[in-house]
Amino acid sequence: MTNLCRRGILILAAVAAISLSGCASMRGFGPDKAVYHINDSANAAAVMRNVGNHLSVDPTARIVIVSHARGVDFLMENAKDKNGNPYNIKVEELAAKGVTFDVCEITLSSRKLNKNQFIPEAKFVPSGVGELAKLQSREGYVYIKP
Repeated sequence: MTNLCRRGILILAAVAAISLSGCASMRGFGPDKAVYHINDSANAAAVMRNVGNHLSVDPTARIVIVSHARGVDFLMENAKDKNGNPYNIKVEELAAKGVTFDVCEITLSSRKLNKNQFIPEAKFVPSGVGELAKLQSREGYVYIKP
């Protein structure tokens, strides 16, 4: 075997090793990262149930719930589901487990809402859709829309 041939095999082996190590670092060696999308508060109870289930099997998961449009309503003070149950109790439970609740500031502006109308767990981001894209493309979060 010539030196050129050996060098080629070594380069291919190195490339394969680097590729495999990259895959390993992306899978199974860190917490799951998921972004749940709510654009209608009618789905908020189901989404929070899904998030609770997710955390029950993987308590280390990093979860962000991004809301915009009518999806921000469940994070407003005194918001209740269709059965009259306050949303803030479940939000507080999930926030205590590390879940972040992002609210779109464009929605606030277009709907003429104020930040002081929201529960303390609500965090504000410039754009809900922009935050979804950033979390997926730059931070490696998987997108979930129940």
